[in-house]
Amino acid sequence: MRKFWKFGRDALLGGVLVILPIYLTVLLLLKAMKTVAKLVRPLARLLPDWFPAQHVLSFLLVVILCFLVGIAVRTSIGQATRNRVESFVLHKIPGYTLFRSMTKQLAGNSGETTWKAALVEIEDALVPALIIEELDDGSFTVFVPSVPTPMAGAVYILAAHRVHPLDVPFTQVLKAISRWGSGSKDLVAAMESRGMPSVGTR
Repeated sequence: MRKFWKFGRDALLGGVLVILPIYLTVLLLLKAMKTVAKLVRPLARLLPDWFPAQHVLSFLLVVILCFLVGIAVRTSIGQATRNRVESFVLHKIPGYTLFRSMTKQLAGNSGETTWKAALVEIEDALVPALIIEELDDGSFTVFVPSVPTPMAGAVYILAAHRVHPLDVPFTQVLKAISRWGSGSKDLVAAMESRGMPSVGTR
């Protein structure tokens, strides 16, 4: 029964991480269709009343706009513009960077830098974390999610000897955080399997 509930919780969290981006995309699509409805209304009046022309034309217009934007961001100018928008606007939204990277990695985007699960030493404790990047001097930038909302947290730059990468998916860290630490024993076991003793045993 315990394994059943664990499987259920893991499946639920995995489903949320997949469905949430789709849900937000649908909401934005509907909002965009409502915004452009006035533009297509004169053309929609020319079509038969039985045909939902305004909705169909609004949808097509939004799709065409998304297609054109998608083409534009592939150019050097478009890429630079997108980077500026993300740097000056979107990255200031709490949780945006984590959400963006998480959804891209779950979608299998090979161009997205993969975060690595880790346990890091902060004072006398081991803390579940995500390795964001490695610095030139060998130290690491790590993100420590907050309990129970992994979209928020703190960023630390730690020396290499205080960071213990784990051979587990980064989502396992997020699951432990969202479940108030339940499952952390698996993270510790993964660290010890690499030959690293726990902090308290040194």
